[in-house]
Amino acid sequence: MKGFEKYQKSYFMPPVDCYDWVKKDSIEEAPIWCSVDLRDGNQALIEPMSLEQKVEFFKMLVKIGFKEIEVGFPAASETEYKFLRTLIERKLIPDDVTVQVLTQAREHIIKKTFEAIDGAPNAIVHVYNSTSVAQREQVFKKSKEQIKQIAVAGAKLLKELAKDVKGNIRFEYSPESFHGTEVEYAVEVCNAVLDVWQPKADAKAIINIPTTVENAMPHVFASQAEYVSKNLKYRENVVLSLHPHNDRGTGVATAELGVLAGADRIEGTLFGNGERTGNMDIVTMAMNLHSHGVDSKLDFSNMQEIKDTYERLTQMEVSMRQPYAGELVFTAFSGSHQDAIAKGMAWREDRQCDKWNVPYLPIDPQDVGRRYDSDVIRINSQSGKGGVNYILKQSFGISLPEKMKEEVGYLVKDVSDKAHKELTPDWVYHIFEDNYITAKTIFTVDECHFKQENGMVADAVIHHNGNDRRIVGVGNGRLDAVSNAIKHYFDVDYQLAFYEEHSLTKGSSSRAVAYVGIIYNKKKYWGVGIDADIIKASIEALVVAVNKLSEIVDGGKDERLLEITNYIYANYKNVTLEDLSEKFFLSKPYLSKYIKEKSGMTFGDILKQIRMKKARAMLRSGNATVESIAEMVGYQNVEHFNRVFKKMYHTTPVQYRNKK
Repeated sequence: MKGFEKYQKSYFMPPVDCYDWVKKDSIEEAPIWCSVDLRDGNQALIEPMSLEQKVEFFKMLVKIGFKEIEVGFPAASETEYKFLRTLIERKLIPDDVTVQVLTQAREHIIKKTFEAIDGAPNAIVHVYNSTSVAQREQVFKKSKEQIKQIAVAGAKLLKELAKDVKGNIRFEYSPESFHGTEVEYAVEVCNAVLDVWQPKADAKAIINIPTTVENAMPHVFASQAEYVSKNLKYRENVVLSLHPHNDRGTGVATAELGVLAGADRIEGTLFGNGERTGNMDIVTMAMNLHSHGVDSKLDFSNMQEIKDTYERLTQMEVSMRQPYAGELVFTAFSGSHQDAIAKGMAWREDRQCDKWNVPYLPIDPQDVGRRYDSDVIRINSQSGKGGVNYILKQSFGISLPEKMKEEVGYLVKDVSDKAHKELTPDWVYHIFEDNYITAKTIFTVDECHFKQENGMVADAVIHHNGNDRRIVGVGNGRLDAVSNAIKHYFDVDYQLAFYEEHSLTKGSSSRAVAYVGIIYNKKKYWGVGIDADIIKASIEALVVAVNKLSEIVDGGKDERLLEITNYIYANYKNVTLEDLSEKFFLSKPYLSKYIKEKSGMTFGDILKQIRMKKARAMLRSGNATVESIAEMVGYQNVEHFNRVFKKMYHTTPVQYRNKK
C-alpha cells in the first residue's frame, strides 16, 4: 500500500526506562471506574440522546454500579446544562455517586460549569487543555510556558469558585493530546496544577492521562503512565486516571497495561462507544477482571437487558462478536468444540467443581445471564454429536447412549444442511422425536401381558395393516420375549444388541426413557420410548427400531418426503400447499397425492401436527399466553386453536400447561 513513507512515530518515550509494569502478570484489584457514556459517548452519536433518554441511561449506569459518572459538558449547550440541572433538581443522584463535568481551561466556560453543578451532593470538575507539540505549534502557536500557564490559570479558577458552591467538589486535570506530548513536559504541567490545588488525603485530586487519539502500542503507553505515576507530586494524594481511546484497536489493552503501570482509575464507555473508533470498553475490561477471579465492582449479570437498553437509547448496535455481550461470543457451532464443552460441563458436574475451567468458555455464560442450551451450544450443519446430545439432554432430559450419538448427530446436521438454517432446540427435538419416538409407520404393539412359564412369555396384540392380531413370544426377559414374538410374526431375524434406560430429567421425574438398538444385516437401527412404565417404554423403543427394517417398511418415507416435511417444519407458521408446489416444482394435485401416499397423512394433517407440537413445546417451556402462542404457530383464531389442540391431545392448552 502506497503512502506509508509520509508517516513517522509521533509519540514520546519517557526520558528514563520505565518497565516495572512488565513484572506483573495480572491486575489484582479493580480500578475506580468512571463512565463517560453521557459525555464522550453521547457526543459521538449521530442523534444525541434526548433529556429523558439521558436520564434513563444515567439510571442504568447507577444500577450497574458506577460511582463516578461524567454527565456532560454543561457549558457547551443548553441541553447539556439542563440535563445536569434535572439530575440535581429531581434528586436523581444517589449519595454515593459523584457526577463529573468537563470544561476547557477558559474562564467563562469554567464559570458556567460551576453554575451548573450548584447543589450536586458530589461533583468532579474536570478541566483540560491541549499540550501536544502539534497543538502548541499549529493551533495555539504558544510556547510550553504559555500552555502551562493556561492550565495553572484554570486550576486557580476552579479552586476559587469551589468555595462558593454547595456540595463536595473535587478537581480533575487532563493534559489533552497527551499522546503527542513530551512525557516529562506533561508531568511538569500536571505538577504545576497540583501545586495550585495542594491535594490532601481527604481531598484528593485526579490527574487524567488521555490517549486522545491512540498513536502507539499499549506497552509504550504503559511506560509513559509509569513515568507519570513515579514523578507526580503529592502522589499519595493523587488519583491517577487514564482515558484511552481505541484508534489502534487496543483501548482495553492500553487501559489494562496502564493499571499495571500505576493507574488508579479508568474512564471509558459501555461497549466502547465514542468518537471515531470509540473509547475503551469498560464492559470488556471489567469482565476480563471477572474472568481472573477479581471483583470488578460492576454488575453485568443481566447483560442482555443492558445491551438492549444501550442499543435503544443510543441507536448503536452491539456487534454479534462483541466480547462478553455479543450474541455469538459463547456460541459453538463446531462439532469438536461442542463436544469439548459438553464433556467439560459433565466433568464439572461430576466433580462438583467450584472453579470455572471449561474448554472454549472463558467465563460461565450464566454469569452474564446467558443459557447453555440456546446461547452456547447451537446447531447447524457444522455441529457434531456432542452438541446435539447436549441440547437434547439440557432442554429435554434425553441422554443418548454413546453408540447412538453419532447417528443422531449426522441426522440433525443433514436437516440443517438441506434447510440452510440454524436449528432451534425445539426443532432438534422434533427431528429426534419423528425419527426415534413416533416413527411407527407400519405396525404398533398396543397391548402386552407377561407370564413366567419356561422363561418369560409375552402375549401381545400387534396392529398391522389395519388389523389387530395376537402374537406370542418366549425369551429370557420381557423385552426379549416381545422381540421374539415380532420376529416370528414378520419372519425376520435381527439381533437385539443395545439397551439403556434412565429417568426423564426434564418435565416429569415419574417418566422413564428407554433406548433400544437392533442389528440387521450389519446395520444398526435405533428406537426410543418414553413412558411412566419402563417396560412399556422399552417395547415402544423396540417397535420404532423394528419398523425401520426394509423387510418391514413398505413404502415408508422416502428422501423427497423427508425434505418436504422438513421444509414444512421450517416454515410452519405461513407455509401453504402452493408454497410447497413452487419449492419442489410439483403441481398441487400431484404433491397432495404424493404426500398422502407416502406418509399416510394429508398436507393439512402434517401441518396441524407440527403446529400442535410447537404449541405444546411453548406451553411446556414458556409463560406466553395461549392467545399469543396460537398466533405464533399460525392460528389467527384462538378458539379454533383450542379446538384443534383438544382434539389432538384430549386436553385444553390451559389444562396441558397446568399439568406440565
